[in-house]
Amino acid sequence: MSRLRVVKVRRSRDVGALGLPDEPRSAAPDAPVAEHVHAAIDRWLRVIVKREPGVRRGKDAEELHKMRVAVRRLRAVLRAARPLLKGSEHKALRDDLKTVGRVLGPVRDMDVLLARLDEQALPPAERLAIEALMGDIEAERTIARQRITALFDSKRYDELLHRLARFTPSSTSDSDALVSLVRKQFSKLADAVDEAGEDPEDDVLHALRIQGKRLRYTADLAKPLVGKPMRKLIKATKAFQDVLGEHQDACVAEDRVRELLAARKRVDVDMAFAAGRLVEREQLRKAENRAQWLSAWTEVQARAI
Repeated sequence: MSRLRVVKVRRSRDVGALGLPDEPRSAAPDAPVAEHVHAAIDRWLRVIVKREPGVRRGKDAEELHKMRVAVRRLRAVLRAARPLLKGSEHKALRDDLKTVGRVLGPVRDMDVLLARLDEQALPPAERLAIEALMGDIEAERTIARQRITALFDSKRYDELLHRLARFTPSSTSDSDALVSLVRKQFSKLADAVDEAGEDPEDDVLHALRIQGKRLRYTADLAKPLVGKPMRKLIKATKAFQDVLGEHQDACVAEDRVRELLAARKRVDVDMAFAAGRLVEREQLRKAENRAQWLSAWTEVQARAI
């Protein structure tokens, strides 16, 4: 998806326009791998279609969040199952979904940061200073939202949705192979945790969060096969992700406050004090979550399949 060519498309796509059946696809626990993958693609593609009108309006940050999650889930499904799938179309789909995620991501990150700044309790003068910084972010967000609209109106995006709707995975593997994928993903995460040590750098914790997400999404694909034990693993992995996610959000917020301050031509005393308070609070959040991540990992280990 290198160049986006704008074309006229329906402002609100629907599953029927993409050729999807009225009812979502499903796969029995003992169904072949291809059927489980197909059902997962169908599920998350429907979320993308459903959330597009709300993302276009831009009034509810949760609409964008849910669409971005669906894009990530689709990529994760195709990535997790790639050793079992025939052909190469799934790789091209993953690459194009990655491009979509890159367009959605900046706006979602700014939504999270704006929410964090808005919840801060500060003296009136410092509150006004923070609102000025929020104004800088909102100006960036307006430009980033224009990129989302351009994406939605592009021919390549429309074609991507139709390709996903038509994609019929092919695999000779039976459903038990999905459990093996979960075990392999767990082993990768366990090796990464061992290599990280007890007090890793911030970027290492962020990488562990990504690995944890891959384990969780792979486990979700295999959930119909195993049932309760897999659900417990998914729950523990989500908690692990949440701890590392809060840590990463604090890292990003601290860095962005510093960047916003550095970009302003004039910084008065109130703004400097307010920014200092925010940085200190984010550092505290980082420390709190850093202190929890190993215990969260222990819970994931206890739920290994």
